[in-house]
Amino acid sequence: MTSSPLSSWLDRRFKIGQRGSTVQREILAGLTTFGAMAYIMAVNPAIMAKAGLASHDMIMTTIAAAVCGTLLMALFANMPIALAPAMSSNAIFAQIVVNQMHVDVRTAFTIVLLGGIAFTALSVTKLRHKIIQAFPEPIVLGIQVAIGIFIARIGMVTGNLAVAAPDGFHFGSLSDPSALLTLLGLFLAGIFIVLRIPAGMLIAILAVTLVSLFVHKDGHPVASLPRHVVDWPHYPTHLLFPFNFSDFFSHLELLLPITLYFLISDFFDATGTMYSVANRARLTKPDGTTLLGRAAFAADGSASIIGSALGTSTVSAYVESLVGVEAGGRTGLTALIVALLFAASSVLWPLIVMIPPEATAPVLILVGLSMLSALGQAANGSQEALLTPTFMLLITVLTGNFMISLALGLLFYSLMLLVTRQFVRLTPMVLGLDAVFLFYLFLISQTGLGQG
Repeated sequence: MTSSPLSSWLDRRFKIGQRGSTVQREILAGLTTFGAMAYIMAVNPAIMAKAGLASHDMIMTTIAAAVCGTLLMALFANMPIALAPAMSSNAIFAQIVVNQMHVDVRTAFTIVLLGGIAFTALSVTKLRHKIIQAFPEPIVLGIQVAIGIFIARIGMVTGNLAVAAPDGFHFGSLSDPSALLTLLGLFLAGIFIVLRIPAGMLIAILAVTLVSLFVHKDGHPVASLPRHVVDWPHYPTHLLFPFNFSDFFSHLELLLPITLYFLISDFFDATGTMYSVANRARLTKPDGTTLLGRAAFAADGSASIIGSALGTSTVSAYVESLVGVEAGGRTGLTALIVALLFAASSVLWPLIVMIPPEATAPVLILVGLSMLSALGQAANGSQEALLTPTFMLLITVLTGNFMISLALGLLFYSLMLLVTRQFVRLTPMVLGLDAVFLFYLFLISQTGLGQG
């Protein structure tokens, strides 16, 4: 069977065949990734509204930033990684920097810009790649399982299967429609995965969304059809290049630590996410090193610069990209499809936003759990090889703070090497990372950022 000229061109452009995929599979993976992260179009505006920014304005800036960042990753790095405003940074931006510290919104955008510039400058050098290659194997494993449990935790909480309680979390009420819908989606998605049904996770998302239209909670349906399927976009031009450099430099002593926080947090958070996606997709060279190159790092860093210029918080690689990888995504075509769907959402966003969190939560839970299988690699290893990733997993599942787990995990590992006198493995890069993470922990202890 001969392929169409377009399929042949896409195959050559994105090296689809070389990576063991097909055009159809890449398109399906893009649809699946988008289905798992479309919630950002509703959640990010709600969070940024706490900074006094209009919801409709933030919907448009969120979509624009996701399109630009994901296109960079698709066309220049050829990686199946989608980008959008980061969920952790938007909360820090709105709730702490603007609300608690009373920093002007335009000055806060300036912080994001300068952090993005420093991020990109670091990305185009060999230093970032060397840092990734220098991560010890137990830490790489710890990153994977910690992000996995973090994703599963998000799904459990947003799906009301885990409810906050004074002593931690309790299982949600089985009389809660949200919990029942999440369980329905969890069982459906699990069955589809086991039976290897194509687009199984996407089908589960659509099925739960459909059922949610007829399920009521607190007197209202869990999901509702929008009044208008199409809403012509009106971009908030007043948010283009929303910077205030004079205010930033006049309060440099206060704002520099915040800028450093954004830089350090986004550097390691995005790097860890991209590393996990690339390894999960088995995008490695014959020697086992990742295919993540300078272009991927530069695309990730440049996205934050563009995002701040468009009027939104830090843009970063999304862990939901793993959902697309599980669906077979291996190339930038997956990311291109995500970007095109976000672009289409600028007119169709009312239809997309109707997808309830109960529909995406099951996918997040299953993808996160699938990443925990990597712990088997450490079962027959040394004590430090097993204790380090499980320690990182424990911190993440109980606190939901991936950055803290990464910082303490690396320091814990280095201490284990020190007491067992494995000095050869305490390389200059590992010691350098220890120093960076000690500074990071000191920074958040002084500013209160990132603790929560």
